[in-house]
Amino acid sequence: MTGQPAEGREAPATMETGASHRPRLILLLPLAIFLGLAGLFLAQLLSGRDIAEVPSALIGQSAPETSLPALAGTDLPGLDSKAFAGKVTLVNVFGSWCVPCRDEHPVLLALSRDKRYVMAALNYKDRPENARRFLGELGNPFAMIGVDEAGRAAIDWGVYGVPETFVIGKDGKIAYKHVGPLTPESARTLLLPEVEKALAGSQ
Repeated sequence: MTGQPAEGREAPATMETGASHRPRLILLLPLAIFLGLAGLFLAQLLSGRDIAEVPSALIGQSAPETSLPALAGTDLPGLDSKAFAGKVTLVNVFGSWCVPCRDEHPVLLALSRDKRYVMAALNYKDRPENARRFLGELGNPFAMIGVDEAGRAAIDWGVYGVPETFVIGKDGKIAYKHVGPLTPESARTLLLPEVEKALAGSQ
């Protein structure tokens, strides 16, 4: 009789142990995914490749057809891909909420002093009043600004995140894409050589 209660007590313990494994596995799944992504990122770093030079399927292709409204409260036109024809255009994707965008802004202002190309912007998932405040505070390097409030145009452009900068050739094709904030060094060694190629027409 003393053995029967002991057996009765063991059975529920076994059931609880089996059931408790499932929640633990579910909890470990996000950790496994994170470790996998971290491993890929580490492999990217160890490979010596610059993460700013993420390949894009759009390189060499015509810029996506884009017609975005102008930023309200400014006298600048919106972003229209038809305006790319016959000139080299730098399209910067930015948002006032984006800290790296603020960091790279002095570089964009410096680039805008060169009148051989046009500086354009795709304002990504931003409030107009915040974008105006951002440009009013830091300066406006852009000749045209298109508002992509819903982020749909950015999808067409294959945007990974902000900021990003595209070089559009005179033929309206994407010649280069820089992912992440521009620094004086990356502008000098990565972006500007591509701009010079586009200006020369050798893309």
